[in-house]
Amino acid sequence: MPRKGHIKKRPVTPDTKYGNKAAAKFIASLMYKGKKSLAERIFYTALDKAAEKLSMQPFEVFEKAMGNVAPQIEVRPRRVGGATYQVPVEVPPERGELLSIRWIINFARGKKGIPMEDRLSRELIDACKNEGSSIKKREDTHKMAEANRAFAHYRW
Repeated sequence: MPRKGHIKKRPVTPDTKYGNKAAAKFIASLMYKGKKSLAERIFYTALDKAAEKLSMQPFEVFEKAMGNVAPQIEVRPRRVGGATYQVPVEVPPERGELLSIRWIINFARGKKGIPMEDRLSRELIDACKNEGSSIKKREDTHKMAEANRAFAHYRW
């Protein structure tokens, strides 16, 4: 992080199949050791499997899962007078998208013993149905923010 100036955001090129920037970010986060074609194959097959089980369009599954997982509010640490308070703040849409991508991928990677396509499709299906690990993470984040609502006046 530079001491001076502002870091410019790099433009994201949309993905090849759906022409969506969120899908491109998801693929980039899923990528491991620079193997983008493998990450794309895993993502698209996982979406197809999830869509087949839910009888929806593949991209609808992705959008619904991302929308369900994205948190509305989170806590940020704020230091006031020697004490650190967890202050609830609203989550900007871009950060909500980032968190939902991160949570879905991390929880899919956490399930061992089956191929990544199946793990990712199960996580997307659970996210569409408002259940599963990533939804629980969002609920925990919301509960933490609700519990620390008394410190909301420290918001900056």
